[in-house]
Amino acid sequence: MSKETVQPGKYVSISYTIRDQEGNVVEQHDLPIGFVYGSDTELIGGMDKAIVGKKAGDEVEVRLSPQDTFGEHDPELTFTDDLENVPPQFRHVGAEVQMQNEAGETKTFFISKIEDDKVTIDGNHPLAGKTLTVQVKVLEVRDAQPGEDRTSGIHSVQAPGSTSIN
Repeated sequence: MSKETVQPGKYVSISYTIRDQEGNVVEQHDLPIGFVYGSDTELIGGMDKAIVGKKAGDEVEVRLSPQDTFGEHDPELTFTDDLENVPPQFRHVGAEVQMQNEAGETKTFFISKIEDDKVTIDGNHPLAGKTLTVQVKVLEVRDAQPGEDRTSGIHSVQAPGSTSIN
């Protein structure tokens, strides 16, 4: 196993699991995802700080407050309307609705509840107001290859010997 440690300029691949306060898995990535540490990629709530200095095989658990993730739940972003006013394709819990304000700014809202011919529409992220626990496993740390530092964001890591179809 490599002795390389996570630091700026290193290519890192990880897997992770995010759990809510009750221990329910809210997001899980078992397949490796990779990025160049210190590039413009930001990991949720300081996960990047938690893995600095770690090497392949290390595991880290981070507890994240709402302020470090999706913020507190804002009741002003939640409203109720008659179900008949909602187009049929959005009449199910979890549906995403793009809404635009007078200034032309768009925001994603979610159908969070349907009850008694009323629908609750929420502009908060579904995990807003929740304390989350993230378990990260560092899978690979190596020198970044030329150009990898210019690849923005986290991406899936292709298994050796496989081909991609574009």
